[in-house]
Amino acid sequence: MHAEVMPITARAVYLVSYSVFREVPMPTTRAEIDDFLSNRRIAVVGVSRNSQDFSRAVFRELATRGYEVVPVNPLAETIEDSACFPRVQAIAPPVDAALLITSPAETERVVHDCAEAGIRDVWMHKGGGQGSVSKVAVAYCREKGMRVVEGYCPFMFLPNTQWFHRAHGFLLKLTHGYPA
Repeated sequence: MHAEVMPITARAVYLVSYSVFREVPMPTTRAEIDDFLSNRRIAVVGVSRNSQDFSRAVFRELATRGYEVVPVNPLAETIEDSACFPRVQAIAPPVDAALLITSPAETERVVHDCAEAGIRDVWMHKGGGQGSVSKVAVAYCREKGMRVVEGYCPFMFLPNTQWFHRAHGFLLKLTHGYPA
């Protein structure tokens, strides 16, 4: 069974922005997002084996922009011609940060892996849908002194992205959901 694909229109971007972000306040600041994006070697945890999956688009975009992205998926050997690792602890040399595109339940396990691997910067992705954010995982990261980007999509904060990513950010500004 395949999920229905919604055409990307201004209305679709608005509906995603409104429904996703109005319910869950995300205390992440723009400075924290910029700090995360200043890391150059980033693990993308949960990147899909399916080349059409959104996680692959994020992976490719970060690579195109000069980031050294390291795929983490225990079911894959390679992703986009890069060696894939089963867990962040297996990555050598280690990464500076981890972008989690996982279910909230999986995020709770992965943040423990990140702490064990010495990763101090974690981004729990959230665009449309449920996203990766878990209150338990956020609390664990804060307890361990890790910096957390709670939600949002990196596309909204990268310069010169496609119009609908910029529109998503603009609509969040209008609804006071954009990080200060």
